[in-house]
Amino acid sequence: MMYINEILEYLPHRYPFLLVDRVTDIESGKSIKGYKNVSFNEPFFEGHFPDNPIMPGVLIIEAMAQLSGILGFVTVGRKPVDGLVQYLAGARKVRFKRPVRPGDQLCMESEVVSTKRGIWKFECRALVNNEVACVAEILTAEREV
Repeated sequence: MMYINEILEYLPHRYPFLLVDRVTDIESGKSIKGYKNVSFNEPFFEGHFPDNPIMPGVLIIEAMAQLSGILGFVTVGRKPVDGLVQYLAGARKVRFKRPVRPGDQLCMESEVVSTKRGIWKFECRALVNNEVACVAEILTAEREV
């Protein structure tokens, strides 16, 4: 299990763009599980949409990419303070199955599919109440800064 203070060591993101609240399970080089508690206080709900608040799909993808990035960092045994970052490089096979609303807990899972020359491919999915909200193949690019 990884709580917020440790997550902050692995992700350079901060409020309002940190989209992982907890890591519940991690197996280096293989898979990771975690979640984001979706609150009505999120700044994006003000405009998306005022009378029908729904978490933007691109932020669901970003949340899965952030979780995947943690797995990449843990796998190579480094952190952003070591001069390494993981950028979102692509998303393929994205499908949205249900909306994510205030009060939901967005449970995410990511598995390493492959890694080659600093390019990582992950198979990801996000669930709410055990219902699939989104699936995607996420690519990240590892770079020295």
